[in-house]
Amino acid sequence: MMFAELIRKRYSVRAYKPDLIEDDKLAQVLEAARLAPSAANRQPYQLIVVKTAGREKELKRIYSGSFFTEAPLVICACALPSKAWSRKDGTEYSHVDIAIAMDHLVLAAAELGLGTCWIGAFDPEASRKMLGLPAEAVPVVFTPLGYPADTPGAKNRKPLSEMVRYDHW
Repeated sequence: MMFAELIRKRYSVRAYKPDLIEDDKLAQVLEAARLAPSAANRQPYQLIVVKTAGREKELKRIYSGSFFTEAPLVICACALPSKAWSRKDGTEYSHVDIAIAMDHLVLAAAELGLGTCWIGAFDPEASRKMLGLPAEAVPVVFTPLGYPADTPGAKNRKPLSEMVRYDHW
């Protein structure tokens, strides 16, 4: 699939089939995240893959949307700020690095016929507790991972003319 087709095909899936994900497909999705660029190649994050079966009640404490536990897997990306590269003004880049890795992950999933949905509106304390996160790990984003049981709607995006400037503001 050509890249332009892939980015048009990808959408935020909010209904999943219960079908299990093949090990090789999961490995490909995780490998895509591993290969993502990061500032100074530090890769200051960890991905936690959670099987949802039998853990629905725990997972509902993290995010209550019904589709969150429909997928057979949920992936959490956790930042390790102390391991991240920082700019001279002190801005550390772990969240940027996670965004790039997760973008690679969701695009790889879409190419394989899998669905994802970026979830930032979760309960960080519930996720810390359920996942047993050490103090230095910061949960940043979750995504369910599974086969879509819905169809994409139209993408509502701003036109380029509202988003791009040339040479100055």
